[in-house]
Amino acid sequence: MAETLISLIQKKRATIVSKWFDSTVQAYAHDTAVFLKNQKDQFANPVGSSTRQGIETLMDQLLGDMTPDAIKAGLDPIMRIRAVQSLSPARATAFIFALKQILREVFRKELQEVDMARQFFDLEARIDRFALEGFDIYMGCRERVLDLKANEMRNRTYRAFKRAGLVAEGSDNEPKE
Repeated sequence: MAETLISLIQKKRATIVSKWFDSTVQAYAHDTAVFLKNQKDQFANPVGSSTRQGIETLMDQLLGDMTPDAIKAGLDPIMRIRAVQSLSPARATAFIFALKQILREVFRKELQEVDMARQFFDLEARIDRFALEGFDIYMGCRERVLDLKANEMRNRTYRAFKRAGLVAEGSDNEPKE
């Protein structure tokens, strides 16, 4: 009986996760990427730890049930970090698509078989679902960040006007949170 692509991925899971993590941290400056890869302490390196855990969860989902809540749980911390760091949407989600290339490289020989190529096509659709969900999470986080910045600017302006005596006491112009 021929092996499935899923079973081959499960056998090489640790290698694939490691390559995917390395590819993911390449979005950062060289020194930061080295730190994220090498510092294993989750308290000293919360970004690296969250990213690695998210990738592990996503790999479980790729090979398993693809439950929306679990996919979101894997993507949310990674996308939240990337939104706060103001990465572009393309750079923020690029790590998801990198998995396709990693799988192509690891299974180059196996994917030459027609059945394996078909299975890979199905896996690509799963990875695309990750990307769509990741984009939604990223945009939601970016909207929240921008709302917080706008509120802070409005509050700062109001306080400056109030100190300058340009706002009447008891007015309805006080900013709302």
